[in-house]
Amino acid sequence: MKALVHYGKTGLEGLRLKEIQSVLLKDNEVRIKVKVAGLNHRDLFTLQQHDPNGEPLIIGSDAAGVITEVGSKVTKFKVNDEVMIYPAVGWDRKSDAPDDDFKILGNPINGTFAEEVIAAETHIALKPKSYSWEEAGVLSLAALTAYRALFSRGEVKKGDKVLIPGIGGGAASFLLQFAKAAGAHVTVTSRSKEKLAAALELGADQGLVTDEDWSTALNGDKFDIVIESVGAATFQKSLDSLRKGGTMVMFGSSTGDVVDFNLRGFFYGQFNLKGTTMGSFEEYQEMLQFVEAHQIHPIVDKVFDVEGFEEAFRYLENAKQQGKIGIRFAD
Repeated sequence: MKALVHYGKTGLEGLRLKEIQSVLLKDNEVRIKVKVAGLNHRDLFTLQQHDPNGEPLIIGSDAAGVITEVGSKVTKFKVNDEVMIYPAVGWDRKSDAPDDDFKILGNPINGTFAEEVIAAETHIALKPKSYSWEEAGVLSLAALTAYRALFSRGEVKKGDKVLIPGIGGGAASFLLQFAKAAGAHVTVTSRSKEKLAAALELGADQGLVTDEDWSTALNGDKFDIVIESVGAATFQKSLDSLRKGGTMVMFGSSTGDVVDFNLRGFFYGQFNLKGTTMGSFEEYQEMLQFVEAHQIHPIVDKVFDVEGFEEAFRYLENAKQQGKIGIRFAD
């Protein structure tokens, strides 16, 4: 089978579409013919983080496809079932944090960017019937991350005022859709006026330009919850936008990992700062029930054939997308 494998060189130069050997199923596993896989910023980071001189790595965390073979002890699924893959292993039940054996697909273990993926039956779910392959293929990692950040960690409820910096990417788009479905008032930010306009069409109540003075634009209004995934570039402005006793949930740092902030201002503000990464399989199932109940569909910006993977990665790297990017492996 063909797979996108990283080895030999750091970055995109080390990513190649390569023929690799299929492996035998274990008793509790299924073989999935991948239709569409979803591209995430995590995949860009993996190209820089993975040791090019180590074991070749199949990257990717998201995928949806059709079961072509089942192990002898599989009871929940059958051949020809249309399924989506939970993008991790080692975190079954909802908890404050995963155990140490938690791993996300695509780094450090082999991922989903392949014509076939083998998964345990306890780590897949049926594709929503109303979803296209493109929608199902790009949903899992970003939507699960958004769901846990907003509900398990942020504890958003109807009427809350929520700020989402950096609208336009996949996780931020899910945050907007989920928060609106929960009855929250949502403000988004972006450097792009086009992305702000698209977010307003998607349901955002207000849009702010990243570089403007948020306090002035908001006329001093504050937020109950900020979901911060941008990092150093917006951290302080996000913190300054919280009401006293408000909560900031963080899961991204694409603009830098290290920030400075005033400790005295933080504890006088009675703020809550919570970290989060992805989510458990239990939360994955909850998220799928949530999107079906509220008829939420992913915003799919563009889908590339697997042979055009380099263009897909550059498209993501240049932040051209509004929503998610997919890679098609089969019709």
